[in-house]
Amino acid sequence: MKDDNNIVFFSIGSNLGNRKENLKKAIYHLKKDKIKIEKISSIYETEPVGYKKQPFFYNVCIKAFAKISPLNLLKIIKKIEKKIGRKKSKKWGPRIIDIDILFYNNIILKRKNLKIPHPEILKRKFVLKPLYEIDSKIIHPEFNLSVKDLLKKVKLKEKVKKVKEKLYG
Repeated sequence: MKDDNNIVFFSIGSNLGNRKENLKKAIYHLKKDKIKIEKISSIYETEPVGYKKQPFFYNVCIKAFAKISPLNLLKIIKKIEKKIGRKKSKKWGPRIIDIDILFYNNIILKRKNLKIPHPEILKRKFVLKPLYEIDSKIIHPEFNLSVKDLLKKVKLKEKVKKVKEKLYG
């Protein structure tokens, strides 16, 4: 990876504690680790996927620039999640914070611990809607479709609603 500013899209979610504050903390720590935040979507409240008996999530998507490789970025994310209080739990279980790398430039990376683009994007309305809000023209490098086209094509039934409160201001 070159040392340029790489365009990275993140999804951040929380369904334990003060969900809004947890999202703010995650963004604060990303900035502190020299990740330049370009755009932040509105907050979306979403029903849980997979394991249903848990509180609804608050989710946002972020467009950012980073001068580090995807694997180093993953290490930073794991440290941030731990700092905010994330503990190991069941798959798709409740969590104080969850930070995912959705896209990193237009690369396709398939490692055991990191897959880019994130493999669940097409199954997650709570990712596609806020992504569309911040950049509808992002192209999924594996499917060569924009987020706008993906939203039209994928029929997802999960409840996703924009929250009136803002993350900042």
